[in-house]
Amino acid sequence: MLTSNLSFPGNLRRMQMGKVKNNNYHNHHSLLPSDPELRVKTIESLLLSKGLIDPDSIEEIIDLYENKIGPQNGAKVIAKAWTDNEFKKRLITNATSAIAELGFTGRQGENIIVVENTEKIHNIIVCTLCSCYPWPVLGIPPSWYKSDEYRARTVREPRKVLEEFGLKIDSNKIIKVWDSTSELRYLVLPQRPNNTERLNEEELSKLVTRNSMIGTGLPKVYK
Repeated sequence: MLTSNLSFPGNLRRMQMGKVKNNNYHNHHSLLPSDPELRVKTIESLLLSKGLIDPDSIEEIIDLYENKIGPQNGAKVIAKAWTDNEFKKRLITNATSAIAELGFTGRQGENIIVVENTEKIHNIIVCTLCSCYPWPVLGIPPSWYKSDEYRARTVREPRKVLEEFGLKIDSNKIIKVWDSTSELRYLVLPQRPNNTERLNEEELSKLVTRNSMIGTGLPKVYK
């Protein structure tokens, strides 16, 4: 876990739009795609060149798994933790085992730790070396999560990065940055929204956002 209050200039909006250029924050390993990613890009290029797939369709599929299908598993985990104190205790103590109770297991999720947001602490997740991410509960990582800028600036100036996501954290609240690795992934347990006492798990899960489980956002407000 890392914490930092250093200032470091940058522009997260460029990063979110997928226009970030490589910088010198990381060593050469961070600039090269992994072998599986390289194979995927090669196959994708071949299929595109032969006209067998539509690039727009690829973007739609990626969006589907990044923002819709993928995070639904995590939303179910969070909603259950909000409504079941015993499950929440197990989730905090041994997240991998507790998550497996709901049937969510697999590659990139062999060892997960859940960190809880409180009135005094806000957590945010990053992977400074590459793009390690808890796939079984969040799906595939968004492009900005994998960018050099997010990975560098989140450690150096987390409060500023959160502000650029539209999330202003009270100055009295501690921000903790958790650095995922190939052996360990993190998942944020956000605070339950107000006025949701009468909602069941299914209804609560619809309030959970992907970014709230990364720490760059909050659950939806219930009205």
